[in-house]
Amino acid sequence: MENGTHYRTCHLCEAMCGVAIEMKDGRIEAIKGDENDPLSHGHICPKAVALQDLHDDPDRLKKPIRRTATGWHEMEWEHAFDLVAERLHQVRKEHGNNAIGVYQGNPNVHNHGAMVASLPFLRAIGSQNRFSATSNDQLPHMLASLEMFGHQVLFPIPDIDRTDLFMCIGANPMASNGSLMTVPDIRGRLKALKNRGGKLVVIDPRRTETAKLADEFHFVRPGTDALLLMAMVNTLFAEDRVDLGHAEPWTRDVDLVRLAALPFTPDAVSAHTGLSPDAIRGLARQLATTQKAALYGRIGTSTQAHGGVATWLIYVLNILTGKLDTTGGVMFTQPAIDMVELGAMSGQKGHFGRRTSRVKGLPEFGGEYPSSTIADEILTPGEGQIRAFVTVAGNPLLSSPNGGRLEEAFSGLEFMVSVDYYLNETTRHADIILPPTAALERSHYDLIFSMFAVRNIAKYSEALFDPGPDTRHDWQILLELAHRLEKKRKGGRLTIRAEAGWRAFKQIGPDPLLDIMLRTGPYGADLGPAKTLMQPAIDLIMGVLPPGHPLRGLARLSPLDRRWRDLPKGLSLSALRANPSGIDLGPLRPCLPDRLYTRDGKINLAPRRYLRDLDRLLARLDTPVSDELLLIGRRHVRSNNSWMHNSQRLVKGKDRCTMMIHPNDASRFGLMEGDAAELTTDAGQIVVPVEITDDLMPGVISVPHGWGHSRNGTRQAVAEAHAGASINDIIRDDQIDPLSGTSVLNGQHVRVKAWKTEGSRKRA
Repeated sequence: MENGTHYRTCHLCEAMCGVAIEMKDGRIEAIKGDENDPLSHGHICPKAVALQDLHDDPDRLKKPIRRTATGWHEMEWEHAFDLVAERLHQVRKEHGNNAIGVYQGNPNVHNHGAMVASLPFLRAIGSQNRFSATSNDQLPHMLASLEMFGHQVLFPIPDIDRTDLFMCIGANPMASNGSLMTVPDIRGRLKALKNRGGKLVVIDPRRTETAKLADEFHFVRPGTDALLLMAMVNTLFAEDRVDLGHAEPWTRDVDLVRLAALPFTPDAVSAHTGLSPDAIRGLARQLATTQKAALYGRIGTSTQAHGGVATWLIYVLNILTGKLDTTGGVMFTQPAIDMVELGAMSGQKGHFGRRTSRVKGLPEFGGEYPSSTIADEILTPGEGQIRAFVTVAGNPLLSSPNGGRLEEAFSGLEFMVSVDYYLNETTRHADIILPPTAALERSHYDLIFSMFAVRNIAKYSEALFDPGPDTRHDWQILLELAHRLEKKRKGGRLTIRAEAGWRAFKQIGPDPLLDIMLRTGPYGADLGPAKTLMQPAIDLIMGVLPPGHPLRGLARLSPLDRRWRDLPKGLSLSALRANPSGIDLGPLRPCLPDRLYTRDGKINLAPRRYLRDLDRLLARLDTPVSDELLLIGRRHVRSNNSWMHNSQRLVKGKDRCTMMIHPNDASRFGLMEGDAAELTTDAGQIVVPVEITDDLMPGVISVPHGWGHSRNGTRQAVAEAHAGASINDIIRDDQIDPLSGTSVLNGQHVRVKAWKTEGSRKRA
């Protein structure tokens, strides 16, 4: 790459911050914020500066490696592809398609090439035993969007730049940079909110980094958010404050919500939630009486025992107070590549519960089972037992519940392959690791997070480094394996047309397809010569793509049904190349009812599956409030995924893998600052240093996720030196939200005591 400044989007979290990377003599000299980026305006967080560390990491794998009796050894790509395809095919032939399990980690959604190739790869595997980070993260949001608006990724996004009240429950955007809300420089945006006379309200079991900036803060007991939110709904009806505003003509079943909320008065839920009845009523009144307001919730509300209902109620409250599809409220985006519309055109708006998992009977969502049941499906004998496993850019052993049981499961597989460039806690169980190119060695376009941005923008980044001749992009790895597996399924020979389709797909790659998606999107330029040049190749590729692939919406290379006809046009890949800092497509716009995908074109305010689950929520009111400690996770701005812990600049400084505990609880259990505490559940035990703080609600302890790098056999020197402990080693995998299948990561009971060895208190 030539000397000078190169512009790019940071891919390390959902914020999509623009970076300006200074290059000299083939190396990165500096990474700064791109002041011309239309979304981030020059802001970056510490993670962006670590892009250099991750690229230069000596522990990063660059060639396939194979585990043998004498250790790991490099192998050639062709040999690796042959061996992986043969072993997977052998397992499939002997035990059936479902004997292969697949797990995809969240880095895949930061990677347009991997996303384009993943569905053909999954189709070639042919297994129903698919898993991803979704069920440990945003599944309740996707389910609510599917049930209420008719599409699983049609999320209402807070219009934070124009709101006057930002109410945040179970979320910490100061640490996460937003989640399902792409919002770089959240500090600057919250400062602007206050400067225009607005207000920030935070509700959380911990006084988070976001809460410390709040004008109003309330503690809430973990796992009771649904009770609090239902009491707010009750207040709106009791005080005649329901006003759907703009959304009223397109919303049905308001009366069903009113009836459902009757038992959940503020007085009834107060003792369980920890908020006074007056505080609960005050929250509802603020939301109802502030014209421009947005209620936002994330991990804390979604990954708990009532996560499905809690997430639904956040949407319900925004709608009942007239905040949906209004400036300053919560609005739907119109991205340059409209994955929502493309999915709908190809017949894939989402589905839930079409089948259940073999062992626990958990519902699938979008073809995936909850990750909490991976170990069940591997360890439990019988027809459909998983005997081989594929991981793609994921480390479920640290990110999914009951890491100890997953360890046992992965160690007993007949065969395992990982597409990953680290030898980590999960991939060390693989027989073969296929390392893709690093992020700076491939082009970048945010297909997914552009759909969640607080402003419509489009940005494409060229590869910064030449990946080298003996490397493979992840999309190349996935397509090559898919091609070989399909061949084996067909007895070693494909039809001439099918073979041509695979070859065309592998030769064209994702970027020309990206250009077509841009040109046929809502802001697209005329297709021009691209239609003539690409149509034959697209026709061939259609035969390779599985039903429901978004690209099937482009089968005839015609523009999408442009529901919003007042949008600017002219967007293409060449236009984005000419504007490396990105193109501003304007603020979020009202779009109802055109953006609804339900059968009747109305918002389904009271989906029956949520109403049925309210009996379980009501039963909570008859259960005494326990004095047992409740466990919650937490996030840090320097950390997102476990692989970021191999950057020295991201882990340096004060130990962040600690157990936060309130002073009263520390005294109760005989703990002092800096002591080592033993945390135990039925799933396992970890030992962590004690951090005493009144930022925690009494009765609650907090341990961050993503740590636990002390297992033998990994090859991440920096992470191993800052190992910490994995919170998922003590999170039980038999506790889920039965409505959505989401793992209960917040609110599980935990036992705590001082850790002693040989009669003396030890430091962790």
